[in-house]
Amino acid sequence: MKNLNSFRNIERAIRYEVARQADILDGGGEVIQETRLWNADKEVSTSMRSKEDAHDYRYFPDPDLLPIVMDEAWMAEIEGGIPELPDAMKARYISELGLPEADAAVLTSSIEIATYFEETLAEVKAEKVKSKQVANWVMGSVLALLHTEGGGLNEVPVSAKDLAGLLVLVEKDVISGTMAKTVFEEMAKTGKDAKTIVDEKGLAQVSDTSEIEGIVDQILADNPKEVEAFRGGKTKLMGFFVGQVMRATKGKGNPKVVNQLLNEKLKS
Repeated sequence: MKNLNSFRNIERAIRYEVARQADILDGGGEVIQETRLWNADKEVSTSMRSKEDAHDYRYFPDPDLLPIVMDEAWMAEIEGGIPELPDAMKARYISELGLPEADAAVLTSSIEIATYFEETLAEVKAEKVKSKQVANWVMGSVLALLHTEGGGLNEVPVSAKDLAGLLVLVEKDVISGTMAKTVFEEMAKTGKDAKTIVDEKGLAQVSDTSEIEGIVDQILADNPKEVEAFRGGKTKLMGFFVGQVMRATKGKGNPKVVNQLLNEKLKS
C-alpha cells in the first residue's frame, strides 16, 4: 500500500482493505497480489500495479546479515519485562474491576492517568472503596483539575494518596459526597489533605441520631400542610423535607440518617 503518510491513514487503509477483500472472497472471487495506492481524501485504495512474487520487488538476501538464534529463556525474560499494555489493562479493568468499557478506555488513555488511578485504588483497597467511585473521581474532578492547571498529573496539587484520603472519609460517612466536592476544591487550592481541611473547617457530618431527630421534629412541626400532603400521597415532598433538614444542619446532616428519620416519622 503506497501513499500512507500517517498512522491514521494506515489504520483507515487497513480497515478499508479488510472490508474490500472480504467482499471479494464472500463473492467467490480471489484477492490479487498487487501494489495499491491509498487516496486519503476519498478514503479508498486503487490498483497501482500487479506483482507476482517477492523477486519482482528486487528483494535479495543480504550476505552480510548473520542468522540470529534467540534463546527461549532470554525471550521469556524480555517478555516478562514488558509492562502491561493499554488493551490488556483495559480488559482487566472491565473483567476484574467491573468498570464500564467507556470508563476503562478513559483510564487507560495514558500511562499517567492509569498510574494515578491504580495508586489511588491501592490506597483505598483496605477501606473497600468501590473501583467505580475511584474511577468517577479520577475521570471527573481530577481530570478537570488537570485541564485547569495544565502540565501533567504529577504536577496536580491533589496527589493519588490525598484523593484516596478524601474517598475514605466519604466511605466512612465522615463527610457526604456533596461536601467532598467542596473539600476537594480546598485541597487543590491549599495543598492540604482532606482530614486537615475537614477538621479545620468543622465540615464533618452530623450522624448523631438524637441531634438530627430534634431538627427533623422541628421541620415537621413548622410545615404541617406539607406533612399532611405527604401522608395524603404526595411522596415527592420527601425531597422538600430532606432539603429543609440539610439546610438547618448547614449541609452537615448525614443523608442516610436524615432520610431514615423522616421516613419513620412521616409514615408513622
